[in-house]
Amino acid sequence: MTAVQQQKPHGPGRARSADELKALVVEGNATLGPDASADDVARWAAETFGDAVAVACSMAGDTVVPHLVARAHPGVDVLFLETGYHFPETLGTRDALAATIDANIVDVLPDLTVAEQDAEYGEKLHDRDPAACCAMRKVDPMNRELASYEAWVTGVRREDNALRANTPLIEWDEKHQMVKINPLAAWTFDDVLDYAGSHGVPVNLLLTEGYPSIGCAPCTRPVAPGEDPRAGRWAGLAKTECGLHT
Repeated sequence: MTAVQQQKPHGPGRARSADELKALVVEGNATLGPDASADDVARWAAETFGDAVAVACSMAGDTVVPHLVARAHPGVDVLFLETGYHFPETLGTRDALAATIDANIVDVLPDLTVAEQDAEYGEKLHDRDPAACCAMRKVDPMNRELASYEAWVTGVRREDNALRANTPLIEWDEKHQMVKINPLAAWTFDDVLDYAGSHGVPVNLLLTEGYPSIGCAPCTRPVAPGEDPRAGRWAGLAKTECGLHT
C-alpha cells in the first residue's frame, strides 16, 4: 500500500505553548464579549494569530467564514477536505470561492485515494463502517494539517444540532490542543444566506435544494421540512458528526 497523496502540513507551526494559547482564549472572550459580531471575531483572530490561523471550510453554507476572515487577513489558508466523495456542486463552490476571495485554498488530502481505499478495505466502506471512512478521509488528514497552526476558524453554529447548542465564539479545543474560533456561532441559516447574498459569496447550490448540511455524497440526503438541519447526514445511523468537532 502506497500513500501517494500524503501532503506536508501548510501551517507555520506553533510558536506558543498550550498554556499561552489557553490564556488567549480567556483574553479574547473578555475583550470581545459574548455578543461580538462575526466581523469583530474575525479581526481578533487575524490580529492575534496572523498566519498561524487557518479556516476550515466544507464549501457549503460556511463559505461566508473564509470571506469574513479573508477581509481581515488577506491570503489566509482555507482548509478544504478533498475526500474524493464530494458532490460536483461542492467542488464547483470551492473553485468559485477561490476566484472570489483573497485566500489560499488548500485541498487537504487523505493518505489514500478512493481507489486505494477500496482495494485495501473493500468498496463502499462508508456504508459498512462510516466511522472508519470518516477517520481516514476527514479526521486524520485534518488533524495532521491543524497541528501546524495555533488556531482554526470554523462555521459551527449553535442551531446545527443539540451537541452544538452551547458553542462559544472562542474556545479551547482540547482534542487538537489549539484555539477554536466560531464567529458564526449565534447565526441562523437565514443569516448565512443573507450575508452570502449581500456580499456576493458563492454558496453551495444544494443549500437551496433541501440540503442545509452537506457532506460527502454517499452519506448525505435532502432534509424534509421540520427535520433537524443535520438529519440528512448519515441518515438512519446514530452517527451525527464526522469526528472533527467532537
